[in-house]
Amino acid sequence: MTSEELLQKVRKIEIKTRSLSKNIFAGEYHSQFKGRGMSFSEVREYQPGDDVRSIDWNVTARLNHPYIKVFEEERELTVMLLVDVSGSRNFGTLSQTKRDMLTEVAATLAFSTIENNDKVGVIFFSDKIEKFIPPKKGKTHVLHIIRELISFEPSSKRTGIRTALEYFSNAQKRRSTAFLISDFQDNELLSLNGQAAVGGSRRKKSELEKAWLVTSSRHDLHTIQIYDRRDAELPDVGLLRTEDAETGEILWVDTGSAEVRRQYNKSWTDNQNALETLLTKTGTRNVSIRTDEDYVKKMMTLFR
Repeated sequence: MTSEELLQKVRKIEIKTRSLSKNIFAGEYHSQFKGRGMSFSEVREYQPGDDVRSIDWNVTARLNHPYIKVFEEERELTVMLLVDVSGSRNFGTLSQTKRDMLTEVAATLAFSTIENNDKVGVIFFSDKIEKFIPPKKGKTHVLHIIRELISFEPSSKRTGIRTALEYFSNAQKRRSTAFLISDFQDNELLSLNGQAAVGGSRRKKSELEKAWLVTSSRHDLHTIQIYDRRDAELPDVGLLRTEDAETGEILWVDTGSAEVRRQYNKSWTDNQNALETLLTKTGTRNVSIRTDEDYVKKMMTLFR
């Protein structure tokens, strides 16, 4: 890709995603992610319309008149985007690839962040940390992020979500809001199903689960799954030559076989079940977006 082509792509994404962040997401972003960090300011007399949950019962009992606690919002928020750049992001069978969708979603989040005068940073990960962009403010910084989203090529094609979570927890000490954006095609995630089947409720927590719990306890973690419809189901098109995007393995698959299609779908379902279990255990909010869907509506559900 030439420099001119890259700039054109950056400009196109900027126009679309910046407009969305201004006109659609700004209010939802503010209400959802602002006000999470609050510091005590003062106590004052209760006034009609005040939230009764803010009543300071100790002061109220002592003065025999209702008083409420007043908190000041910690205005500055740090948003971190944990972006999966493994080989599977290049897959897509319809209007766009997972990489295209991931770029737009991440760019929209980045612009929503700076529209509220917050900092945004990015961690690109495969099965290792590929690149770290420290949190900053400003349009120039976001345009740099978008250029990297479009053009960055990782040194590894495999996926390691645990590596990203561990690095993020260690690198970002101050509490922040994080969006983990991936297709979640991680062998360590799929292996959780087998552990649950063997160990039941008494099984030991996996290393992935431990890392996830640590991250979600220190930060406000959300996940965004980007997937293609062919991740979940194979079409009946006869003998098909396929390549594993992360290992490079070439396989000939008989898609005319109902059993082959069933096993393919089962692998997807097992992975989704493992992900849902992990999300539930860690209290993580998630939205799944297919490459041929309107991501605006899906993102709004996450903000709400």
